[in-house]
Amino acid sequence: MVIGIMSDTHDRIDAIEAAIDFFNQHNVTDILHAGDLVSPLVVPKFSKLKARLHYVWGNNEGDREFIKARFDELGIKPLGDFASLELGGRKIALLHGTHEHIVDSLVKCGLYDIVIRGHNHRAEIVSGPTLLVNPGEVCGYLSGSQTVALLDLEKLKAEIIRL
Repeated sequence: MVIGIMSDTHDRIDAIEAAIDFFNQHNVTDILHAGDLVSPLVVPKFSKLKARLHYVWGNNEGDREFIKARFDELGIKPLGDFASLELGGRKIALLHGTHEHIVDSLVKCGLYDIVIRGHNHRAEIVSGPTLLVNPGEVCGYLSGSQTVALLDLEKLKAEIIRL
């Protein structure tokens, strides 16, 4: 089972559309979004997504109530600041990652196979007993690179993809 991972979309509509097209072309079943969508105006773009979206809040969402209302129209429920998920038999922690000590604690605690985070806009994959995946930034504003990640849950192997 291969899933998609994205974060830090920051209202960049063209990049969000490119990420959705990429995930649809790769027939992923689930997308994990690690926050910083930012505003409600981009939520309707996710109606084109063929996969199920799992979304947590970032630190830059301006109007969470309106974002939630727009996601409700699509049948998507934001999962709060943190989500503990099980997909493909793997336990996954999904959070934005604003506090590094919390991310580190989740990686070291042994409760999760995978920790998915965003926030720092740095695409990285760190292997270990717990796999850490940061897909980087869909928006490309800070790094100049618009990225997402694919994660093979069976092989526990992730790959950063430049859009």
